[in-house]
Amino acid sequence: MVCGDKLIEQEQWICLHCLHHIPRTNFHLESDNPVARLFYGRVQIEHATSFFYFSKGSKYQSLLHNLKYKGMKELGEEIGKNFGIDLLQSPDFSSVDVLCPVPLHPSKEKKRGYNQSWWIASGMAKQMNKEFSDNNLKRITATETQTRKSRFARWQNVEGIFELSDPDAFSGKHILLIDDVVTTGSTLEACAQSILSKTNARVSIATLATA
Repeated sequence: MVCGDKLIEQEQWICLHCLHHIPRTNFHLESDNPVARLFYGRVQIEHATSFFYFSKGSKYQSLLHNLKYKGMKELGEEIGKNFGIDLLQSPDFSSVDVLCPVPLHPSKEKKRGYNQSWWIASGMAKQMNKEFSDNNLKRITATETQTRKSRFARWQNVEGIFELSDPDAFSGKHILLIDDVVTTGSTLEACAQSILSKTNARVSIATLATA
């Protein structure tokens, strides 16, 4: 998926060489990191991290492109497992109770055929042996794409579009919100606000990539 070479029997989607050299952030080992700072003064987040860096035109951008737009959802689960291995090294994240993917609106998920964040979170939950919640946090309003929107416009676009079906299910728990990419953090902020406003849960954030 990254280098174009043939895979050997034990490899799936990405070869061990490219997986080893993926540009990891290691933010899970550093509380005051650039992803965490995105949310300072905006929403009460316990911890925040991303698995790897990506930049436009880099060979690792193809991972995100194939996962999100080319139907290769199993790729998300495979990389999610590796992300989970890293998070288990950190007391900040190994202590979470529930992994919750950022939901798509049903109309958008039907059009795409899947939610890429679901597959990432699924792989992470399996590797970390954590509870996986995919039906409590709901996106109740379909929105325009966030691409090319300013930070303020992104926030306006997602304000109030998430709700919890059963707030008690998250009560007193440490929830880890999972998404594919964080840019301004507006969508994750809206998700966190929805959870925190309805329950006494704690919320942390983990994304597969950050620019």
